[in-house]
Amino acid sequence: MILITIGDNMKYRKLGKTGLDVSEISLGTEYLLEIPREEAIRVIHYALDQGINFFDLFFAQPVFRDTMGAAFAGKRDKALLAAHLGASLVDGQYERTRSLEESEMYFHDFLKRYKTDYVDVLYLHNSDGQEDYDEVMKPGGLYEMAMKFKAAGKARYIGFSGHTVSTSSLAVHHPDIDVLMFPINLASNAVPGKKELLAACVEQNVGVVVMKPYAGGKLLQSSQTIEMDNWLSAGGDFKLEKKEPITAAQCLSYVLSQTGVSCIVPGCASIEHIEDALSYYSLSEAEKDYAKHLVGFQQFTEGVCVYCNHCLPCPVGIDIGKSIRFLDSAAQGVSAQLQQAYDAMEVPAGACIRCGDCEDRCPFSVQTMDKLEQAAVLYE
Repeated sequence: MILITIGDNMKYRKLGKTGLDVSEISLGTEYLLEIPREEAIRVIHYALDQGINFFDLFFAQPVFRDTMGAAFAGKRDKALLAAHLGASLVDGQYERTRSLEESEMYFHDFLKRYKTDYVDVLYLHNSDGQEDYDEVMKPGGLYEMAMKFKAAGKARYIGFSGHTVSTSSLAVHHPDIDVLMFPINLASNAVPGKKELLAACVEQNVGVVVMKPYAGGKLLQSSQTIEMDNWLSAGGDFKLEKKEPITAAQCLSYVLSQTGVSCIVPGCASIEHIEDALSYYSLSEAEKDYAKHLVGFQQFTEGVCVYCNHCLPCPVGIDIGKSIRFLDSAAQGVSAQLQQAYDAMEVPAGACIRCGDCEDRCPFSVQTMDKLEQAAVLYE
């Protein structure tokens, strides 16, 4: 993914074919639900002041929506708002719905309480499994409703949020899906099909918004045992043993290194949480190094690059991890966008002199020299 702007505190990436410039580190708002109104407003204002511009907003609770509406009042031009079609309430608590009547009511309620005429991204909310996907996408279903809102100017772009590789893969190949929201984190590195899904997003120019970068906070907890489920990892139920503490910056560094990722929406309940996330920009590469955790988890497949750049420095200056990411991104072919981004690299993969230093350093036994050669054949 191409970095297009560097602000005072933030870097921005293109959100796929939407063309929107989104802050790499954006904001999930689920942890603002229970905090006092003034504090929640303060968190949103602080995020905006730091250059964060993309906000995921799926809760339908009236008090929450009124608080967020107040937070964005007078600042709508600085914020990209993402709403969810299919998120509702039952007895005051979140509930997923496929009711057209409920979904339409809550969407119009969103516009009213946020005091806006449109949302920037409207997600088809939380769809996993073939049966539910068919329900959402059928004639007269939520997809058709979303397209009507788009035609009416009430939604600029259509997204899809899900937790399974198979269902999300269907969505990203649909011509009207512009954005995928999907869980990616260190603990889910070895989930089957994840790399292929992200490569398909690149090929289809679908923007990728990453949820659960901290695995629901479990990666940052002091507990050594991490219990994962499909909601957090997109890879089913499993346990991992954490051998040393993991930082927010390491979690974010891993996610931002992945193919096709546009932005991350970590949940933050305070200004301090945002500062922890933004520390990513001030820390050294050593402090952001995530490779040791993958080795500790054994959450990798030998020979598969995780773009950690432990192979560097290269004597001729090749960014090896980035070059291999370009190779993986071109699983479906080299698009004009990929070619342009590759051509902008200072040193092409074809400059490799096959000295072997990179392979000696790689903790994952990647045949880096061969992969650089393959990248050169594709792009040069």
